[in-house]
Amino acid sequence: MPLHGWEFLIIVVVVLIVFGVGKLPQTLGSLGKGVRSFRKASAGEDVDTESMESKSKKEEPAKEKDTAGEEKS
Repeated sequence: MPLHGWEFLIIVVVVLIVFGVGKLPQTLGSLGKGVRSFRKASAGEDVDTESMESKSKKEEPAKEKDTAGEEKS
């Protein structure tokens, strides 16, 4: 059942009344972030493991310390 012109217009007016013009961009931005995170989560574990592997490769190795507790360069 597709939305026609008047139905869509009524939905837009109700959304504007409920959220207000000022908060609408913030609300839609939050909705977009939620949809993106849902898509990533529903894509499976592959996305998470790939991002974790790329982050671990970018980390710098830890600096060595000598026996006196001072950092070596």
